[in-house]
Amino acid sequence: MKNDNPPRPIIIWLERAILACLFLIAAFAPISIAATQTAWLLGLTLWALRFLFFPRPQLYRSPIDYALLAFFILSGISGVFSYNPVMSIGKMRAASLFTIAYLVSQNVRSIRIVRLLAITLIASCLLTAVVTVGRFAIGKGVKVYGVKPDSPLSQAVFRTRTIKQPTPIIDGDTIWEVDGQSVNDPEQLAVALSASPTAQIANVKIYRVEWTPSLEVPRGHLLQESNAIGQLGISGWSRGRDWRATGFYGHWVTYAEALQLIASLALGLFLSVPIKRSSAALFFLFSEATIIVALGLTVTRASWIGFATSAILMLAISASRRTRIVAGAIAIPLVLAGVFVLQQKRSIGFFDSKDQSTTWRETVWREGFNLLVSSPRHLLVGVGVDSIKGHWREWGLFDHGRLPVGHMHSNLLQIAVERGVPALVVWLILLGVYARMLWKTLRANGSEQNWVERGIALGALGGLVGFFISGIVHYNWGDSEVVMILYFIMGLSLVVHRHSDRQMQEEGWLTRGIRG
Repeated sequence: MKNDNPPRPIIIWLERAILACLFLIAAFAPISIAATQTAWLLGLTLWALRFLFFPRPQLYRSPIDYALLAFFILSGISGVFSYNPVMSIGKMRAASLFTIAYLVSQNVRSIRIVRLLAITLIASCLLTAVVTVGRFAIGKGVKVYGVKPDSPLSQAVFRTRTIKQPTPIIDGDTIWEVDGQSVNDPEQLAVALSASPTAQIANVKIYRVEWTPSLEVPRGHLLQESNAIGQLGISGWSRGRDWRATGFYGHWVTYAEALQLIASLALGLFLSVPIKRSSAALFFLFSEATIIVALGLTVTRASWIGFATSAILMLAISASRRTRIVAGAIAIPLVLAGVFVLQQKRSIGFFDSKDQSTTWRETVWREGFNLLVSSPRHLLVGVGVDSIKGHWREWGLFDHGRLPVGHMHSNLLQIAVERGVPALVVWLILLGVYARMLWKTLRANGSEQNWVERGIALGALGGLVGFFISGIVHYNWGDSEVVMILYFIMGLSLVVHRHSDRQMQEEGWLTRGIRG
C-alpha cells in the first residue's frame, strides 16, 4: 500500500541540508580542498542521520559497486601489511573519498539537480580560470634584468638545515616576496632591502624556471644611486609572467588535472546541447575556451595530451564532420601556441629527452619497478601507502635522495608498488567498468531531449580517458583535489545512468503493454 503521508519536517530539512552540501562541494572543489572536504564530511554525517528516521532512504545499486569496494578493501589490507602501518592506515581517509560518488548518486533524484550541480562545478572552475588569466595579464613580482656583480641581489644565499651555498639572483629571475610581503616594483623592493635595526637578513622568494626558493639577502647593501633601479644594481625590470599557473591550488599539475576533468565535462555538455546559440551553449563554450587557456598556462604536457585525447574522443563520438573540421582548424594554432609557451616558460621542447622532469621519471620508474619485483610480498600487498616516504633511504630510492623525495610519477606503478598488483588489477577493472557504464548511458540517450544526460556521460567518459592518459606519467590518483572532482562527476554519472535505466524500463513496459 502506498504511503501518502507527507514526509516529516526533520526529513525535509536533512535532505535539503545534504543537497546544500553537494552544492558546496561543487562550488569549492576547484578552489579549496579544506572547504570541499568539510562539505563532504558534513554531508556524510547528515546522510547517516537521515537513516535514523522512517521511511529510510532507498539505496540504489550501480555497476561500479563491487570494484570500488574491492579496491578500498585491498587498500586497507596493504595498510595492515605496510612497512609503516600507522602512516598507511592513516591514508585510508583519502581512500574513502570514493564515498563522494555515493553521496551524490544516492541523494540526487532528478536530472535538473544534476544539471545545476554540473553548472556550479563548471562555473567555479571558470572563476579560477578567469582569475588565472587575469593574474598573468597583470603579472606578478619584479623580474630583474642585467644584475650587476656588485648588486645586493648577487649576494643571495640559499640555506637549509644542511646546505649553505651562494645562489645569486640572476638575469631573468622574478622576485615575488620579501619577508612574506609581495613586491610589485623596484621601489618596493629597494625599501624592503634597505637597512633595518631589527633584521640584517631579508628572506627573498624568487621564481626561476619551476624553482621557487627562499634566498637570504643582506639588508642595507643598496648601491649609492639616485633611483631604485640603480640602488638594486639592475639595468631593467618587468612584471613576471613566466611562472606556471596553479589556480587556487599549491601545484600546477594538480590544477592542470582538475582543469582537464572539468573542461571535458563542459565540452561534453556543449556538444550535446541541441541549440548551439542558446544561453546554455554559450556558457559552456565560454567556459571551455577560458578553461583551455588556463590549462595552457599550467604548461603541463601530460594534461594537455590527456585533454586533447579526451576532446578527440568526444568529437569522434558525437560531433558532425563539419564540427570536427572546425575543431581541427582551431586545434592547429592551439598546438603551436602550446609549443611556444612550453619553450618560453620551461625552456624545453614538447618531447625533450634532456628535460629534467623526463630523466627524473626514468629514474624513479626503474627504481620503483625494481622495488616491486624485489619481493613476493611487494607484488601481493605492496609496501603500503606513503611508506616510501619513511623507507626510501633503505630502498635507495630517488637516486639515493639526490632527486626530490615524492612518488613514482605514474598511477600504474604507484598503485602496484604501494598496494600490490591485485589492487592495480582491480583499479583497472574499476575504470573499465565505469567506462563501459558511461558508454551504455551514451547509447541510451541519443535524443535531443536527453541532452543533459548525454552531455554528462560524454564529458565524464572523455575526462576519464584524459585522466588515465595523463596518469601514465603523473600520479594524479594521489591528488585528493583531483580525485574529489573525479568522484563528484562519477556521482553525477551514476544518477544519469540510473535515470536512463529507469526510463528504458518504463519504455519497455509501455511497449509490452501496447503489444499486449
